[in-house]
Amino acid sequence: MISNFFSALDRRVGWVLEAAAFLSSILVVGLMLFLVLARYVFGWSIVGLLELIMLFGMWLYMLGGLIASRRNEHLVVDFIELQITDARIQRIHKGLIALITFVICIFFVVLAYRMLAWGIRRPQSTPGMGIPLWLPQASIMLAAIGCTCYALRDFIQAFSGKIKQEEI
Repeated sequence: MISNFFSALDRRVGWVLEAAAFLSSILVVGLMLFLVLARYVFGWSIVGLLELIMLFGMWLYMLGGLIASRRNEHLVVDFIELQITDARIQRIHKGLIALITFVICIFFVVLAYRMLAWGIRRPQSTPGMGIPLWLPQASIMLAAIGCTCYALRDFIQAFSGKIKQEEI
């Protein structure tokens, strides 16, 4: 019952993440194409367009990292993992890696929170379009919280006996 709830929640969250990443990538590519055409074909100089591209690029980057964390497709060094043949030791190894990742992600959440809180307390904005800097900082906070949740998921799965990542 609880497992079905979390599976359904994971599918919905995954769909939202992928839709947001798709929208961000369309906006980055579309705005960049528009910038190139405006500048080099029509001779227009549009103030602040690069700021907007960077905003969506930041969200795209953080959403991509979160999607990779959700799918367990992030960069790993698996030399030791490939040498382990015992299933019990594999679970312990995966649990240890997940625990280390979880602790690092907690640190990431604290730093992201402090940065976002500072950005809201001392509001700054971009010079061209006046985009508040907390908007791209919020993407870092989302990625930090999401990666922490996925590290916790990996830790729980490592010791619940589920060692195959295809079940996620």
